[in-house]
Amino acid sequence: MLAGAPLFDTVADGPAGGHTDWLRTSDGVRIRVGHWTGPEARGTVLLFPGRTEYIEKYGRAARDLLDRGFATVAVDWRGQGLADRPDHNPMQGHVHHFLDYQKDVAAVLRYARDQGLPEPFYLIAHSMGGCIGLRALYDGLPVKAAAFSAPMWGIGIAPALRPFAWVVSALSKPLGFSHMFPPGQNADSYVNTADFNENSLTTDREMFDYMLDQLRAHPDLALGGPSLRWLGEALVEMRALARKPSPDVPTITFLGSAEDIVDRSRIRDRMGRWPNGTLVEIDGARHEVMMEGPEIRKMVFDRIASHFNAAP
Repeated sequence: MLAGAPLFDTVADGPAGGHTDWLRTSDGVRIRVGHWTGPEARGTVLLFPGRTEYIEKYGRAARDLLDRGFATVAVDWRGQGLADRPDHNPMQGHVHHFLDYQKDVAAVLRYARDQGLPEPFYLIAHSMGGCIGLRALYDGLPVKAAAFSAPMWGIGIAPALRPFAWVVSALSKPLGFSHMFPPGQNADSYVNTADFNENSLTTDREMFDYMLDQLRAHPDLALGGPSLRWLGEALVEMRALARKPSPDVPTITFLGSAEDIVDRSRIRDRMGRWPNGTLVEIDGARHEVMMEGPEIRKMVFDRIASHFNAAP
């Protein structure tokens, strides 16, 4: 573990006493990991964020979880937040190999244990974190139960464009342009440029402004689109995971009816063959079900807490 890292408490709006540290992964990448806990915590959530996200975005989620008896550990994955970013373009989401994220997972787990956070451990994984989290479950992540929010088990690409995405991302590596953005992507942060009325993340203005205010106050947290290398690595990893049977971990997954970032059919297919899994579809919700309006947020966190508490 390295020296303590900054935590932007004011914009996180998390529980009191939050703390962050720098960690080095097994391959030498510096990532940022943080936690919120309290005397009432009787277990710890390993919270795996999505692409472009960062620890502070889950301050309010950590508050909701602590109110229900769970500490939270969150991470800035390599290439985003305040973690080490690609030299060629710090505003681009990039990874050499998708399995490199599992080195970050190992560091997060080690951190939770080194900090003496209460066990058992549980998993909450959102979007890209859902892809990373599913792989981690196959690799034996020691959690009692899991919850997924709009997991990236497939990307919301129009069927006619899927072959193009596969071909271009595959050719980008041998032809030397894997560092470029896919068509339609650029270095601009989605939250900073999206119109609230047309955004794909949330129907709740307060939570949208919560995210926007964080990036305005700390622009170094912002991230733009992914590289072709990231896209190709993600497509290969999602295909590999889709071929595997569901892991033997009690699981609940939340999916908004207005989801258009990840592939809803892949989520329904996976949860339809998860023997001890439950799919909760939320009418009108968009991608960020943990950042929807108060009624939806309460329902989601109540269901997660009930699911965790019932795990054998």
